[in-house]
Amino acid sequence: MIKSMSQSFQFQITEEDAGRRLDEFLESRFGGLSRMRIANLVSAGVCTINRIAAQRGWRVAAGDLVEIAFDEGAPTAMEPDVVPLEILYEDEHLIVVVKPAGMLVHPTLNVKRGTLANALAYHFNRDFYNNQQSAITTPAHGQQHSLERPGLVHRLDRATSGLMVIARTDHALSRLSRHFQRRLVEKRYLALARGRMSEDGGEMNAPIGRDDERRPRWWVIENGKTAVTRFNVRERFDQATLVELEPVTGRTNQLRIHCAYYGHPILGDELYGADDSSGITDDHPARLCLHAWRLAFHHPANGEWMEFASPLPDTIARFVDALRKQSHFY
Repeated sequence: MIKSMSQSFQFQITEEDAGRRLDEFLESRFGGLSRMRIANLVSAGVCTINRIAAQRGWRVAAGDLVEIAFDEGAPTAMEPDVVPLEILYEDEHLIVVVKPAGMLVHPTLNVKRGTLANALAYHFNRDFYNNQQSAITTPAHGQQHSLERPGLVHRLDRATSGLMVIARTDHALSRLSRHFQRRLVEKRYLALARGRMSEDGGEMNAPIGRDDERRPRWWVIENGKTAVTRFNVRERFDQATLVELEPVTGRTNQLRIHCAYYGHPILGDELYGADDSSGITDDHPARLCLHAWRLAFHHPANGEWMEFASPLPDTIARFVDALRKQSHFY
């Protein structure tokens, strides 16, 4: 199992986190640490990137190994929360779940509990917590190192629902991370985009980067990193399009940015849409209409090709039905 070391932590950077500032990345992983505490730890030289002492302003790149040690115990992600999980597959190496919209993948500075990581921390160690009721809220520090922690290989935005695979061993975490970096994993999303897309399919190719002078910070910029999204129209309605999206690269908010940049923001996207779906139908869901519906990968232990699918959540499915019924093209 993946052990939660009491004072030392390692993270392998995926393409989804590439380009983030080191302190910003660490803040996202350690919800219990203040930004000042992180800055002090980095300045003290206890954080390294690829075995080299890091600096606060450095940006991480895909494949980087980030290591940090401190004496404040395990990260908040190991605090257990009894939260129901939709589990599609589980063995001793990994687990595949459907993350609901509105749930964070891991704790942040402002949200320390109720995340997928917290739910998995309980699920993986439920026998321990059920046998020691006193530990259900805060396990004894001396026992924390023996608990199994979730190995987060990739992420989904808080507003996005859908399939995720989480490693349960160091070997699985390492193998799956490499598979994601080498683009050996198939990921497909379904989205409802505003307006009728004219092309049946193709590529959205526009570089994405961070600009601290604008809001939102992540957007298409000239000196950004290459970002490519393949799309395939599934169904057209009067004022919206159901489209399948494949992120060839894994930039921050890539699917949302590309759809908005090309004139078809995803319905319900308050960050990049600059509109909502209320003018389309009365049955619009109060959420981002983006769902990770397909995930396929090689099992990290035996190499078996595994495929998983998750249908559109009921709220989006009902919205699609409403669009279909009112469409002149139905």
